[in-house]
Amino acid sequence: MVSEHHPTRRGILKAVGGISAAMALGGGSVVATASPASAADDGFGLHIKERNEEDPRMWYYRFGTDAIGWDNGPAVNVLLPDDYHSSGRTYPVLYLLHGGLGDFMEWDRAAEGGIRAYTAGQPLIVVMPDGGQAGWYSDPVSTNVGPRNWETFHMHQLRPWIEANFRTYAEQDGRAVAGFSMGGFGALKYAVKYPDLFASVSAHSGPPSLRGDLGAVAHWANVSSAVKDLAGGTIYGEPWDEAKVSADNPMEHIESFRDKRIFLVAGTSPDPTDPFGWGNETEVLRGQREFKAALDGAGIPYEPYEDDGGHFPRPIRVRTDIQGIVDRLRKA
Repeated sequence: MVSEHHPTRRGILKAVGGISAAMALGGGSVVATASPASAADDGFGLHIKERNEEDPRMWYYRFGTDAIGWDNGPAVNVLLPDDYHSSGRTYPVLYLLHGGLGDFMEWDRAAEGGIRAYTAGQPLIVVMPDGGQAGWYSDPVSTNVGPRNWETFHMHQLRPWIEANFRTYAEQDGRAVAGFSMGGFGALKYAVKYPDLFASVSAHSGPPSLRGDLGAVAHWANVSSAVKDLAGGTIYGEPWDEAKVSADNPMEHIESFRDKRIFLVAGTSPDPTDPFGWGNETEVLRGQREFKAALDGAGIPYEPYEDDGGHFPRPIRVRTDIQGIVDRLRKA
């Protein structure tokens, strides 16, 4: 009998082999050339290394932080409402997370005009940070490349910095979190670990279960982070740090979703390019169905979509989600 934490190699390949096939969005536009900037630590553990505030809507920052040991530091795009500079109003904010192999530019490069088009005319600030190619929105158990503490950076440094520097509602009803793929998992995870911070959570092809299917997603987090980000380190350890897995696992914290707006999207088709003939969207769909059954059992409402196709963000669903976020959060 195969143990939950030590499935066979063939089982792992079947469970996680397809997940890497479509984790990143396509290429596209770039932010205007940024000028160097220098600032002392602002009290949140950050200092600005680069900034560009020339675009009236999309502002760019790159930070130095002890939480992330990148030479240049992690970057973030902050997308402002059309009338931000003239209205004087305070706005709700969406933290929008990228998928695996992606970066802070992913949502600006998305199909049909990307996030600028999806939010045109909407009274919403959108914050899009780096999260590592396989950072899994986590502080890893081990690393051989220096600190890669993405959860610390996002939740304890970037969030308070945003609230100190932009006109946002610094309260639960003023915040939403959403993401695609790895970012969808990150959104669900942040909603679980910080339930008092977010009123709305959205997972676009994001897996909600670390332990399902012999722990496929937790194993893939370990494998992908070891290869892409941590030079052999892992997110959850081997053997697993059980307390960390449980703390991060949305399926083990269903009550944390009560009274939140919950938006879920999954495709119903495997990725035809997957050499294993399995496809990571199959795992996402199975996990989301398990998650929805648990929400049903707890009497927690949600907004679900299951669409034809595989593992990619669907602009029509992102637009629907953004409108729902604006409707749910405190009004500007």
